[in-house]
Amino acid sequence: MLLNANRSHLIVVDLQARLMPAIHEGDSVIRHVNVLLAAAKQLGVPVTVTEQYPKGLGPTVPPVQEALPGDAVILPKTSFSAVREPAVVERLASLRGSGRDQVVVCGTEAHICVLQTVLELRSNGLNVFVVADAVSSRSPHSVSAACARLLHAGCHWVTTEMAVFEWMEKAATDDFRALAPLFK
Repeated sequence: MLLNANRSHLIVVDLQARLMPAIHEGDSVIRHVNVLLAAAKQLGVPVTVTEQYPKGLGPTVPPVQEALPGDAVILPKTSFSAVREPAVVERLASLRGSGRDQVVVCGTEAHICVLQTVLELRSNGLNVFVVADAVSSRSPHSVSAACARLLHAGCHWVTTEMAVFEWMEKAATDDFRALAPLFK
């Protein structure tokens, strides 16, 4: 199954100020997330950002905040799975009602909040695509374990380039000309 920008919703999980310094290859994750955000903005893919207990972990890191499309929604949470938060459930239902049944997920930590969110999205019948180079944890072993478990659960494991190029569908378009430089 290929991603389709008109059917997709991007969820950015917990890229927060006090957590990111401990994340394995955190700067790389932020760069990839920002490419996804630029593509979402260009292609009209709705964006939801979660923040795990922002009082303790701080807000979303500034480079990600600055890259957010103007209509992105930031939602605080205390549950590890974003799908256990009423505001997130309401947002998902609204977007699903408009035909958005593909959820692209990036963020941290792969083996906790990303994993629990993704497993619940799958159990709710959504097609879930986890962006491998835009997720991480404090330990790379945790990312590997999350990957194995999510693949076994029927999730798609993709890269940033895969997601963006599937969203674009073809070259020789204004969208392609706008986004292709992000991959040089």
